Amino acid sequence: MFIIYTALSGIYLFLPPFFAILYVLFSKALMQEDVISLTLVSFCLLFFEAQNSYMLFSTIIYFSLIHKYVVPKIKQNFSCNLCVKFAIVLLVYIGFFLFNLLLANIFLLPMPSINYYVIYYIAVEFLILNIL
Repeated sequence: MFIIYTALSGIYLFLPPFFAILYVLFSKALMQEDVISLTLVSFCLLFFEAQNSYMLFSTIIYFSLIHKYVVPKIKQNFSCNLCVKFAIVLLVYIGFFLFNLLLANIFLLPMPSINYYVIYYIAVEFLILNIL
């Protein structure tokens, strides 16, 4: 089902890619040490990378780094649950763009671009995370 939705979100830009939702699922699978869930989410991330022409395993590496080093500091500094969720959604989208920018500079790849749909995706996924 996710594969079909990802293909449709590549065609219809009003459908958000659920990138932040995948991070939350990835993070929960890591915290619970659930290998099956982690494998399924990693497969979804690999399909997301292939669909959007990102470097192989870049989302998994980025999600692992922010799960281990950045998100604990955010949770430590913010007491507001909504603030933490909003910071995570911003970090997932804007941070992944900056991570891809870093990878492009390291490996001499073309610079990635960001469009205004990202603001819409951040708003939609923040609302979805608040419901979950």
